[in-house]
Amino acid sequence: MHNRKEALIRSILLENYQSYYRLAFSYVHQEADAMDIVQEGAYKAMSKAGSLREERYAGTWIYRIMINTAKDYMKKYERECELSEDIVADNQENGADMDLKAAVDKLPVQEKTLIILRYYEDKPLSDIAEIMQENLSTIKRRLYRTLEKLRRELD
Repeated sequence: MHNRKEALIRSILLENYQSYYRLAFSYVHQEADAMDIVQEGAYKAMSKAGSLREERYAGTWIYRIMINTAKDYMKKYERECELSEDIVADNQENGADMDLKAAVDKLPVQEKTLIILRYYEDKPLSDIAEIMQENLSTIKRRLYRTLEKLRRELD
């Protein structure tokens, strides 16, 4: 059973590597740091394979590990979610996108995670509720409030 869980987790990790990388990158804005986060998250997922209760939730379980790994990484290195100068230079021609990215970066981690999962990773609200271990109605309310906050910030 343990080997089956490990094989399942390995398969999900390989299938979704780009999504995990984009998720991590949206937190730290540095390629090497994002790769470190994904690597560490993958290691944690593989090493904790035995603690996975239900195989059907393996995907959301791994997302939760990646999010927590990114948060821990940011705390460990006292990194704030700020845009690095090279990202700003690369995207100066598209001011509206930069304003949105900057506004998302200013959000508290929980709200930022919600926006990333919903709009960057195109996750359904039910999956987001599972990943964030919240009630679906709570996720809907938080998403609405967060979108309102972003609208005010961008106006």
